[in-house]
Amino acid sequence: MGETFEMVAKTLYGLEEILAGELLALGANDLQIGRRMVSFTGDKALLYKANFCCRTALRILKPIYHFKAKDADTVYKEVMKVEWEKYLTLDKTFAIDSVIYSEDFNHSKFVAYRTKDAIVDYFIEKFHKRPSVRVNNPDLYINIHISHNDCTLSIDSSGESLHKRGYRVDQTEAPLNEVLAAGMILKTGWKGESNFVDPMCGSGTLLIEAAMIALNIAPGIHRKEFAFQKWVDYDADLFDQIYNDDSQEREFTFKCYGSDISQQAIDIARENIRSAGLMKYIELETKPFQQYTEAPQPGILVTNPPYGERISSRDLLGLYSMIGERLKHVFMGYKAWILSYKEECFDKIGLHPSEKMKLMNGSLSCEYRCYEMFEGTKKEFKTNQAEEKKHTKTNSQRDNKSGDFKRKKVDRPERRFAAAHRDEDEDYGGRFNEKRPAKMRYRDNSDRKRLDKKSSFGGKKKGRFYED
Repeated sequence: MGETFEMVAKTLYGLEEILAGELLALGANDLQIGRRMVSFTGDKALLYKANFCCRTALRILKPIYHFKAKDADTVYKEVMKVEWEKYLTLDKTFAIDSVIYSEDFNHSKFVAYRTKDAIVDYFIEKFHKRPSVRVNNPDLYINIHISHNDCTLSIDSSGESLHKRGYRVDQTEAPLNEVLAAGMILKTGWKGESNFVDPMCGSGTLLIEAAMIALNIAPGIHRKEFAFQKWVDYDADLFDQIYNDDSQEREFTFKCYGSDISQQAIDIARENIRSAGLMKYIELETKPFQQYTEAPQPGILVTNPPYGERISSRDLLGLYSMIGERLKHVFMGYKAWILSYKEECFDKIGLHPSEKMKLMNGSLSCEYRCYEMFEGTKKEFKTNQAEEKKHTKTNSQRDNKSGDFKRKKVDRPERRFAAAHRDEDEDYGGRFNEKRPAKMRYRDNSDRKRLDKKSSFGGKKKGRFYED
C-alpha cells in the first residue's frame, strides 16, 4: 500500500450514504459524511478506483493545502508556499476554479486571479519560466475553496464530471443524470437478483445503469479519460491493472425491460444501450404504461415519470392515477419505486408508500417513494414481511460490515470545504456539448460481438466485452 492522503468525493443530495458504502467497499478509511460529499483517506490506487468504480460520485478532489486568510493578498502568500513542481511542470497547462463563501471575499474571480498569479510567480522565481493557463481541458484542474476564513487548495482528479460515463450517444428532452439513476437503483438494494422494469424509460439511463450494476461493470469503463492521467505522478501500469480487472464482474440471468410511449425515445435508448454494449441484457418496446397487462416475474420497477415541468402532459394527474391502477393490477409481488416532484401527483397514485426519501433531480427537490405490491390480504403480507425482516436481521448481525462509517458533523476545515461546494459545474440535466460516438465497435455478422481493441487510456487492453 502506498502513501495515504485525504480525498473528498462529491455527490448529489441524498446519495451521501450510498457513496460512503461504495467507498468503504473499495477500501477507503476515515469516512466522514457531509452535505453532498464524503471525505475519506486512501492511497493512489484508491483514488483511481474511486474515479473508475464509484457510481454515485460526481468528482474526486485531492486537498493539498489548508490555510486561513482574510484577504486576497494572504491567499497569494499562502499559495506561494506550495511546492507546485510536485503537481505541475512548465510544459503543462492549468486552470483555477474558485468557490467562495465569505464576507471577507466578495469576488471569486479576483481570488482565482490572485491564485493564478501566485502559481505563475512561484515558477518564475524558481525556474525563470512559467506554465500556461488554459481554461478548456487543462492538464491540471486546481480548486480553491474559501468558507469564512478557512481556505483549501485541491486538485481535481476527475476532470469532466463523472456522471458523463461516455456511453450516451443521444438524449431525450429531459434525461436523468447518470449518477442520480445509479443512486436510485442502489437505494432499492437491487443488484440483479430479479428482472428490472422501467415502463417510462426515455433515453434508457435507468436501464443502462441497472444492467451495469447487475453485471458489476465499472461505470468508468467507457470514459475517454480522467484528469489524474495528466498528473505528474500518474502511474499508468497501476491504472491499467484497475482498468483491466474484471474479477468482480458477475453474470446477470434476468433482464431489464424498458418501454416508452415515444418511438423516438426508444430509438435513442436503443442507440445508447448499443453504445454501452448491453443489448443482450435489455429489451425495449414502444408501449404506453396503460397497455401493460403482465409483468415479468420476479421483478422490481423503477421509473421517473414526467413532472409537468420540462416535459408536459395533457393530463398529468390522470397519468399518475393510471400508474397507481396499473401497479395494483399488473405488478403484484413487485416493489415499485417512483421519483416525482409534486405531492398531488403522488396522491393520485392512490397507494401508501412503504418508504420515502428526498432526492434532488437537477434543481427540483423530489421524493423517491417505494410501493410494495403484495398479493393476498394485507395481514398475510405483514406477517410474511415480519418473518423476512427477522431473518434478514439475523443474517446482517452475522455478516454486516458496512457500519464502519458514521455521519459526523463536518466541523474541521479539511472536512468542511466540500460540504458547501457549489454544483454549477455539474451538468445534472445530462446535457452534452457534443454527441459522443459509440465507443463500441462490432463485427458485421450475426454474432455482433465486441472486439478487442486499443483502449482510449493508451496501450492494448484485454477484451472486456459482452455479446450483443
